[in-house]
Amino acid sequence: MLLFAPGLALVVLGAHFYRAGSWPLTLGCLLLVALLAWPRAWVVRLVQVCLVAGAVEWLWTAFGYVQQRIASGQPWMRLALILGAVAVLTAASALVFRSQRLRVRFLMASVPAH
Repeated sequence: MLLFAPGLALVVLGAHFYRAGSWPLTLGCLLLVALLAWPRAWVVRLVQVCLVAGAVEWLWTAFGYVQQRIASGQPWMRLALILGAVAVLTAASALVFRSQRLRVRFLMASVPAH
């Protein structure tokens, strides 16, 4: 159940890339979801880095869309709040790997939690 948050964040990020027409990044996100089934410490680090990079992508996307909305005189605050929340939740989903249960599952029990 703990892997639901990072898995969902990666699927939503993959859908974002799919909408943008970026097939390699879409497939990369799906591959990362599949890798969550493989209990290795390097998988955790790779997924965490990609989730943080995904959060940056969400913020970059939000910035671009907000600029477009402002330029066209459309409301932009709700868009900024929604995409900002998606960015925060994407980054926060990388933190689930700090739980003792997942640390043991992904063979990271010897790595101290900070």
